[in-house]
Amino acid sequence: MATALSPFVSPIRLLSVTSEMFPFVKTGGLGDVAGSLPMALARYGVNVTTLLPGYRPVMAAMEDRRAVAHLPDLLGHAATLWAARAGDVDLLVLDAPTLFDRPGNPYMCPDGQDWPDNGVRFAALSRMAANIAQGQLACYRPDLVHAHDWQAGLTAAYLHYDRMAAGDDAAAIPRIPVVQTIHNLAFQGRFPASSMAEFGLPPEAFSVEGCECYGAISFLKAGLYFADRITTVSPTYAHEIQTPEGGMGLDGLLRQRRDRLEGILNGISTDIWNPASDPAVHFPYMPGDALGRAPNKRALQAEFGLAADPDAFVIGIVSRLTEQKGIDLLPQVTGNLLAGNTQIIVVGEGDREIERSLVALQQRFAGRFACRIGYSERLGHRVPSAVDALLIPSRFEPCGLTQLSALRYGAVPVASRVGGLADTIVDANPAAMAHGVATGFLFSPVDASTLVTAVSRARMLYRRNRRAWRQLQVNGAACDVSWNEHAVHYVMLFADVLGLDPYAAATSNVICLPSGQQPRRMQREARRRRIARRPPRLSWPLAAPH
Repeated sequence: MATALSPFVSPIRLLSVTSEMFPFVKTGGLGDVAGSLPMALARYGVNVTTLLPGYRPVMAAMEDRRAVAHLPDLLGHAATLWAARAGDVDLLVLDAPTLFDRPGNPYMCPDGQDWPDNGVRFAALSRMAANIAQGQLACYRPDLVHAHDWQAGLTAAYLHYDRMAAGDDAAAIPRIPVVQTIHNLAFQGRFPASSMAEFGLPPEAFSVEGCECYGAISFLKAGLYFADRITTVSPTYAHEIQTPEGGMGLDGLLRQRRDRLEGILNGISTDIWNPASDPAVHFPYMPGDALGRAPNKRALQAEFGLAADPDAFVIGIVSRLTEQKGIDLLPQVTGNLLAGNTQIIVVGEGDREIERSLVALQQRFAGRFACRIGYSERLGHRVPSAVDALLIPSRFEPCGLTQLSALRYGAVPVASRVGGLADTIVDANPAAMAHGVATGFLFSPVDASTLVTAVSRARMLYRRNRRAWRQLQVNGAACDVSWNEHAVHYVMLFADVLGLDPYAAATSNVICLPSGQQPRRMQREARRRRIARRPPRLSWPLAAPH
């Protein structure tokens, strides 16, 4: 499907606005997506420039940087905008030392609490994005803005209110469309109404038809209200967030805008996620080589101080340690999960109470349960290359990238049937097994009982039918978890927003006359040919939930 499109004759200039981007700064899937999607889009003639905050790692990574704007008063803070290259990536970096020159996590203080000025920090990022979109840089003007999550949510609002304030002069302000992507609806960027002036928003913005949300300002709600299109990161999650149970208070707005809402699955870079060349993998192997993984299992057991037992059923968890991810269930179920010669390895960081409970489990089940508290990109690659199964008990999961790497690396996913997990894993039920298409195990609802049952199902198959288990691994490795197909969805969306024909590049041998010079018969025939070439829509149609 990805080969159906050719690059645009005139490239689309896309400004991606994000608060994190791998490999510079990453706390979760947003960073991975912001880092890998631009390369996937480039092959179709979508040239991405990414606007990032000037965190310390970002400033250190910039190559051949040049200042393109000096802002003595960006929402009360002095800033410089730098244009730079970093590897194959084009960057615009908002260097505001009072906002972004800080150690550690981009969102949280060392004590685990949110930075108290997060509102103005990311309002400044959105304000800068709106300035760029309006052509305030001599060197660059985008055709389209792609705003990621709440941190970029005010971009569309600033563009709207700037045009309102211009009055009769609004026609002179470029109308640049905005696509707002929801990576996780739980994080909405809510701040007190008293911050309106600090964020540079006019008084009329504090309304239901604006940035107001349950008596506060919500950056994400503003983006969802004013964006030209809305995407989220899986078709199932796009349906879930339109329900009261999954909508986090915004389901009404999302149902109202369902004709503008689309779910597009994430992908991963199969160059980075390649067990044959991944430097984090102790013993490289080809995707689908179930036997070639065995030395990695032994090495990981030794690295985590587990019993060196090739027959142990080893479960891995690589996750943020939060209730959303279901990790709080582990203290209740670990005793049952460890039955039948099972070992568990957990890697991640998050809620302090959950971290302490995992350390206690490690002490209680020494040699069978091990945890590593803290973010580790290398372990995020090494664990799926070695464990037999990867456990993902999320209460909700917009897309999830962990299961994609698990499939690619031969770690059979055991996951809750929600969001992108449901869209990317084929449950090993009898019908799927009989047809040879199963790739993992799904369970619902998310509670201690169903989690234990799912792991027991997986362990039973591993013990009783190793050939069938290896077929799950082979099936998973054969899944296309790359951006190939999903990038096409984005290209078609961007083309639709801009009023472009994504298939026009395939007819570059046709000379197009100005419309006024084409005979009417030729125009009608050209329209018929364009319609005939157009394939079915590549994404799921969304309907209001029943």
